[in-house]
Amino acid sequence: MDDRRATVQRSTTETRVRVTVGLDGPAEVRVATGVGFFDHMLTLLGHHSGFDLEVAAEGDLHVDAHHTVEDVALALGQALRDALGDKRGVHRYGSATLPMDEALVIVALDLSGRPFYADDLRLSGVHIGDFDGELASHFFQSLAMQAGLTLHVRLLAGSNAHHIVEAVFKGFARALREACRREEGVQSVPSTKGAL
Repeated sequence: MDDRRATVQRSTTETRVRVTVGLDGPAEVRVATGVGFFDHMLTLLGHHSGFDLEVAAEGDLHVDAHHTVEDVALALGQALRDALGDKRGVHRYGSATLPMDEALVIVALDLSGRPFYADDLRLSGVHIGDFDGELASHFFQSLAMQAGLTLHVRLLAGSNAHHIVEAVFKGFARALREACRREEGVQSVPSTKGAL
């Protein structure tokens, strides 16, 4: 059986990023971006997805975290797409309803190859420590575009921004784990088109 693993390196004048993803675990996670809250969220993503995840990033944090978060998302999206290959035998769809104290989110995704992202998180102007809350939406939008995911995030309840964003990352991880799961005995692509 093929090893569903990929490494992507991305270098710009603003950042240097290296991401490795292994879809079949065993959830060994190493993250260092220089952005504490973001490191926490990426660690949760690796743990709850069951994937191996290594992220090393150096960016222009003297400006802000925007470029680092965006470029990690782009590299991670590309690594996911590369690791999935032709997507033969995958479940394709995944969803999770995730509670985090007072926060409750729904995350639903499709490994469709047709990139789309929508959320209703309303985190503009909100800060979680030094992390700009609206970067959570930007991260998932950038990742979805690069990975070719259809991704919807809905906030059903929540007042604490930390809890909301954490619920989204955990929910995304759980939904992605379900979508990437191999169907036993299935070798075809899960589409009547024959390709995703």
